[in-house]
Amino acid sequence: MMTGPVRILLADDQPLVRSGLRVIMADQPDLEVVGEAATGAEAVQLVGDVHPDVVVMDVRMPGMDGIEATRLITAGPAAARVLILTTFDEDDHVYGALRAGASGFMVKDMALDDILTAVRVVAAGDALIAPRVTRRLIAEFAGRPEATPAHPPRPLAGITEREREVLTLVGRGRSNTEIAEDLFITVATAKSHVSRLLTKLGARDRVQLVITAYEMGLVTLTG
Repeated sequence: MMTGPVRILLADDQPLVRSGLRVIMADQPDLEVVGEAATGAEAVQLVGDVHPDVVVMDVRMPGMDGIEATRLITAGPAAARVLILTTFDEDDHVYGALRAGASGFMVKDMALDDILTAVRVVAAGDALIAPRVTRRLIAEFAGRPEATPAHPPRPLAGITEREREVLTLVGRGRSNTEIAEDLFITVATAKSHVSRLLTKLGARDRVQLVITAYEMGLVTLTG
Protein backbone atom coordinates (compact mmCIF):
# COMPACT_ATOMS: atom_id res chain seq x y z
CA MET A 1 0.00 0.00 0.00
CA MET A 2 1.41 3.39 -1.00
CA THR A 3 1.28 6.18 1.55
CA GLY A 4 2.31 8.99 -0.77
CA PRO A 5 2.58 9.98 -4.42
CA VAL A 6 3.88 7.45 -6.92
CA ARG A 7 7.58 8.16 -7.35
CA ILE A 8 8.54 8.14 -11.03
CA LEU A 9 11.85 8.02 -12.85
CA LEU A 10 11.73 9.12 -16.51
CA ALA A 11 14.28 7.41 -18.77
CA ASP A 12 14.36 8.73 -22.34
CA ASP A 13 17.15 10.16 -24.48
CA GLN A 14 14.83 12.87 -25.83
CA PRO A 15 14.73 15.87 -23.47
CA LEU A 16 11.46 17.03 -25.00
CA VAL A 17 9.75 13.75 -24.12
CA ARG A 18 11.01 13.87 -20.56
CA SER A 19 10.02 17.52 -20.21
CA GLY A 20 6.53 16.88 -21.55
CA LEU A 21 5.92 13.96 -19.23
CA ARG A 22 7.30 15.88 -16.25
CA VAL A 23 4.94 18.81 -16.91
CA ILE A 24 1.94 16.50 -17.30
CA MET A 25 2.72 14.59 -14.13
CA ALA A 26 3.38 17.75 -12.12
CA ASP A 27 -0.35 18.49 -12.32
CA GLN A 28 -1.23 15.12 -10.76
CA PRO A 29 -1.23 15.15 -6.94
CA ASP A 30 -0.68 11.39 -6.80
CA LEU A 31 2.38 11.39 -9.11
CA GLU A 32 5.86 12.76 -8.50
CA VAL A 33 8.84 12.76 -10.87
CA VAL A 34 11.91 12.13 -8.73
CA GLY A 35 14.55 11.77 -11.45
CA GLU A 36 15.39 11.77 -15.13
CA ALA A 37 17.86 9.69 -17.15
CA ALA A 38 19.00 10.03 -20.74
CA THR A 39 20.53 6.54 -21.00
CA GLY A 40 19.86 3.07 -19.68
CA ALA A 41 23.00 3.19 -17.54
CA GLU A 42 21.85 6.43 -15.92
CA ALA A 43 18.46 4.89 -15.22
CA VAL A 44 20.00 1.87 -13.47
CA GLN A 45 22.17 4.14 -11.32
CA LEU A 46 19.35 6.53 -10.45
CA VAL A 47 17.06 3.69 -9.36
CA GLY A 48 19.46 3.04 -6.52
CA ASP A 49 19.74 6.74 -5.71
CA VAL A 50 16.16 8.02 -5.82
CA HIS A 51 14.21 4.79 -5.21
CA PRO A 52 11.34 5.26 -7.66
CA ASP A 53 8.19 3.16 -7.65
CA VAL A 54 7.95 3.17 -11.45
CA VAL A 55 10.54 3.71 -14.17
CA VAL A 56 9.02 4.97 -17.42
CA MET A 57 11.59 3.52 -19.81
CA ASP A 58 12.30 4.19 -23.47
CA VAL A 59 13.78 1.27 -25.41
CA ARG A 60 16.17 2.91 -27.83
CA MET A 61 18.77 4.93 -25.97
CA PRO A 62 22.51 5.39 -26.56
CA GLY A 63 24.86 2.97 -24.84
CA MET A 64 22.84 0.67 -22.62
CA ASP A 65 19.36 0.35 -24.11
CA GLY A 66 16.09 0.12 -22.25
CA ILE A 67 15.95 -3.67 -22.45
CA GLU A 68 19.23 -4.23 -20.65
CA ALA A 69 18.42 -1.48 -18.17
CA THR A 70 15.07 -3.13 -17.47
CA ARG A 71 16.76 -6.50 -16.94
CA LEU A 72 19.20 -5.03 -14.44
CA ILE A 73 16.56 -3.03 -12.58
CA THR A 74 14.06 -5.87 -12.21
CA ALA A 75 16.79 -8.34 -11.23
CA GLY A 76 18.20 -6.02 -8.60
CA PRO A 77 17.15 -5.37 -5.00
CA ALA A 78 15.06 -2.30 -5.85
CA ALA A 79 11.29 -2.61 -5.82
CA ALA A 80 10.91 -0.40 -8.88
CA ARG A 81 8.67 -1.62 -11.66
CA VAL A 82 9.31 -0.76 -15.30
CA LEU A 83 6.80 0.57 -17.79
CA ILE A 84 8.12 0.67 -21.35
CA LEU A 85 7.48 3.81 -23.41
CA THR A 86 8.13 3.27 -27.09
CA THR A 87 7.11 4.09 -30.63
CA PHE A 88 5.78 0.60 -31.29
CA ASP A 89 5.60 0.73 -35.06
CA GLU A 90 9.32 1.47 -35.22
CA ASP A 91 10.46 -0.64 -32.32
CA ASP A 92 11.14 -4.37 -32.63
CA HIS A 93 12.34 -4.85 -29.05
CA VAL A 94 9.14 -4.75 -27.02
CA TYR A 95 8.97 -8.53 -26.60
CA GLY A 96 12.53 -8.52 -25.31
CA ALA A 97 11.68 -5.78 -22.84
CA LEU A 98 8.75 -7.74 -21.47
CA ARG A 99 10.95 -10.82 -21.20
CA ALA A 100 13.45 -8.67 -19.32
CA GLY A 101 10.88 -7.98 -16.63
CA ALA A 102 8.90 -4.93 -17.71
CA SER A 103 5.40 -4.81 -16.27
CA GLY A 104 3.90 -3.50 -19.47
CA PHE A 105 4.32 -0.86 -22.09
CA MET A 106 2.69 2.10 -23.72
CA VAL A 107 3.26 3.88 -27.00
CA LYS A 108 4.15 7.52 -27.36
CA ASP A 109 1.04 8.37 -29.37
CA MET A 110 -1.33 7.26 -26.60
CA ALA A 111 -3.72 9.76 -25.05
CA LEU A 112 -2.26 11.56 -22.04
CA ASP A 113 -4.90 10.14 -19.73
CA ASP A 114 -3.94 6.63 -20.87
CA ILE A 115 -0.30 7.31 -20.09
CA LEU A 116 -1.15 8.48 -16.58
CA THR A 117 -3.44 5.51 -16.05
CA ALA A 118 -0.67 3.17 -17.20
CA VAL A 119 1.71 4.55 -14.61
CA ARG A 120 -0.85 4.15 -11.84
CA VAL A 121 -1.74 0.61 -12.89
CA VAL A 122 1.88 -0.51 -12.84
CA ALA A 123 2.56 1.30 -9.56
CA ALA A 124 -0.34 -0.58 -7.99
CA GLY A 125 1.38 -3.87 -8.80
CA ASP A 126 -0.64 -4.82 -11.84
CA ALA A 127 0.49 -5.09 -15.44
CA LEU A 128 -0.65 -3.16 -18.47
CA ILE A 129 -0.97 -4.85 -21.82
CA ALA A 130 -3.82 -3.72 -24.03
CA PRO A 131 -5.65 -6.27 -26.20
CA ARG A 132 -4.72 -4.50 -29.44
CA VAL A 133 -1.11 -4.44 -28.36
CA THR A 134 -1.16 -8.10 -27.36
CA ARG A 135 -2.12 -9.14 -30.89
CA ARG A 136 0.49 -6.83 -32.38
CA LEU A 137 3.13 -8.31 -30.09
CA ILE A 138 2.29 -11.80 -31.28
CA ALA A 139 2.23 -10.71 -34.92
CA GLU A 140 5.52 -8.84 -34.60
CA PHE A 141 7.49 -11.58 -32.92
CA ALA A 142 5.89 -14.84 -34.04
CA GLY A 143 8.39 -15.31 -36.86
CA ARG A 144 11.49 -14.28 -34.94
CA PRO A 145 13.86 -17.08 -33.91
CA GLU A 146 14.61 -15.44 -30.57
CA ALA A 147 10.88 -15.36 -29.75
CA THR A 148 10.11 -18.90 -30.84
CA PRO A 149 10.06 -21.63 -28.16
CA ALA A 150 13.08 -23.91 -28.41
CA HIS A 151 10.86 -26.95 -27.89
CA PRO A 152 7.33 -27.87 -28.98
CA PRO A 153 4.55 -26.79 -26.60
CA ARG A 154 4.36 -29.10 -23.60
CA PRO A 155 1.52 -29.73 -21.15
CA LEU A 156 1.30 -27.19 -18.35
CA ALA A 157 1.86 -29.25 -15.21
CA GLY A 158 -0.65 -28.66 -12.45
CA ILE A 159 -2.94 -26.53 -14.59
CA THR A 160 -6.58 -27.51 -14.82
CA GLU A 161 -8.47 -27.42 -18.10
CA ARG A 162 -10.41 -24.36 -16.94
CA GLU A 163 -7.18 -22.59 -15.98
CA ARG A 164 -5.78 -23.45 -19.39
CA GLU A 165 -8.82 -21.79 -20.98
CA VAL A 166 -8.30 -18.73 -18.80
CA LEU A 167 -4.60 -18.59 -19.65
CA THR A 168 -5.45 -18.72 -23.35
CA LEU A 169 -7.84 -15.80 -22.96
CA VAL A 170 -5.30 -13.82 -20.95
CA GLY A 171 -2.85 -14.45 -23.79
CA ARG A 172 -5.36 -12.95 -26.20
CA GLY A 173 -5.48 -9.80 -24.11
CA ARG A 174 -8.87 -10.38 -22.49
CA SER A 175 -9.64 -8.51 -19.28
CA ASN A 176 -11.14 -10.33 -16.28
CA THR A 177 -14.56 -9.02 -17.25
CA GLU A 178 -14.18 -10.30 -20.81
CA ILE A 179 -12.91 -13.66 -19.58
CA ALA A 180 -15.98 -13.95 -17.37
CA GLU A 181 -18.24 -13.21 -20.31
CA ASP A 182 -16.44 -15.67 -22.61
CA LEU A 183 -16.56 -18.52 -20.09
CA PHE A 184 -19.94 -17.69 -18.51
CA ILE A 185 -18.46 -17.27 -15.05
CA THR A 186 -18.40 -14.38 -12.59
CA VAL A 187 -15.71 -11.71 -12.68
CA ALA A 188 -14.63 -12.78 -9.19
CA THR A 189 -14.16 -16.36 -10.40
CA ALA A 190 -12.16 -15.16 -13.41
CA LYS A 191 -9.96 -13.08 -11.13
CA SER A 192 -9.47 -16.08 -8.87
CA HIS A 193 -8.37 -18.24 -11.81
CA VAL A 194 -5.87 -15.59 -12.91
CA SER A 195 -4.47 -15.34 -9.38
CA ARG A 196 -3.99 -19.12 -9.20
CA LEU A 197 -2.25 -19.09 -12.58
CA LEU A 198 0.14 -16.41 -11.35
CA THR A 199 1.00 -18.59 -8.34
CA LYS A 200 1.23 -21.91 -10.18
CA LEU A 201 3.34 -20.55 -13.02
CA GLY A 202 5.50 -18.36 -10.81
CA ALA A 203 4.55 -15.36 -12.95
CA ARG A 204 5.14 -11.88 -11.62
CA ASP A 205 2.15 -10.34 -13.36
CA ARG A 206 -0.30 -10.57 -16.24
CA VAL A 207 2.34 -9.71 -18.83
CA GLN A 208 4.28 -12.84 -17.98
CA LEU A 209 1.08 -14.87 -18.32
CA VAL A 210 0.67 -13.48 -21.84
CA ILE A 211 4.23 -14.47 -22.70
CA THR A 212 3.70 -17.95 -21.25
CA ALA A 213 0.48 -18.42 -23.23
CA TYR A 214 2.29 -17.49 -26.42
CA GLU A 215 5.37 -19.62 -25.74
CA MET A 216 3.23 -22.64 -24.90
CA GLY A 217 1.40 -22.36 -28.17
CA LEU A 218 -1.94 -21.44 -26.59
CA VAL A 219 -2.15 -18.22 -28.61
CA THR A 220 -1.73 -17.96 -32.37
CA LEU A 221 -2.02 -15.18 -34.92
CA THR A 222 -5.48 -16.36 -35.87
CA GLY A 223 -6.75 -16.23 -32.32
